[in-house]
Formats: sequence, structure tokens, C-alpha cells
Amino acid sequence: MRRRDWLAGAIGLSGVSIASFASVSLALPALAAASDSPVGFWRTIDDKTHKPRAIVRIFPANGMLYGVVTAILDPKYAGALCQDCGGDRKGQPVLGLQIIRGMKPAGDHWGGGTILNPQTGEVYHCQMHVGDGGQTLVVRGFIGFSFIGRSQTWQRVSG
Repeated sequence: MRRRDWLAGAIGLSGVSIASFASVSLALPALAAASDSPVGFWRTIDDKTHKPRAIVRIFPANGMLYGVVTAILDPKYAGALCQDCGGDRKGQPVLGLQIIRGMKPAGDHWGGGTILNPQTGEVYHCQMHVGDGGQTLVVRGFIGFSFIGRSQTWQRVSG
């Protein structure tokens, strides 16, 4: 058995998956190191209460960015489920939930994707850009036009 085939069997990946995994793994440090990249861990700040809510990990896959909730900071939401979500996210735990999908580079920002509000189950168009030398991420969710929406400023955390 060739070493690559053994590795694929040991970790449950096909040859194509190994190639994808390797290319993303090699590219990830470069993306994370770039201060203008949203790749990394972010503390979400509620735009109404100004309190930290969660940690979201933003990661690249297939040329786009995705974001997953990796920690819930408000104890009253520990164990929360996305009751009002639709599709594959309906009834899923918020911890581990993919809330950002399909973000593509668009000049000096990222856009074209969506963001989910797990409290309401609503999915919004999304744009985001990095600021303050890579230490903040301004995330805007909107319906239709970007000027009709809400923004939050998230803080980078070491992960």
C-alpha cells in the first residue's frame, strides 16, 4: 500500500480530498498572516448591547470564506439551538453552526455571501472588510441594498 493511500484510509480522505486538504493547509498560514484577510478567529460584538456574544472562526474553502461559531460567550445562550433556522441548519446547535457562507473577494472587501442570525433564523446578504491593521472586522448584513442593513464590528482574537 502506498503511503498516500494509507494516509487517506487512516484519516478518511480520498485522493482528491487529500489534494484539497493539502492545498488549503498550505495556503492557510499565508492567508491568516495577512492583516487584510478575515481568515482567523473573531469575537462578535452585539451591535445593540455592545457585549461579546461568540467566537467565530472564518476559514477559506473552494476560493470562498465561511464562518463557524466556535464558542458562545454569553452563558444564557450556552446549548442554544437554531430553532427558527431553515434548511440544513434548522434545530442545530448554535455552537458549531456555520453562520457565514460563500464570501468572495470583491476589491478591498469580501461580499456575495450570506450571514445567518441564529437568534431569528434570518439569512442576510453579507459584506465584510478588515480594519485597524487587521484587528477588526466590520460585518454588514442586509436585505437588497447594503445601505439597508446592520453592521457589527468584530475583534480579532488569537486562536
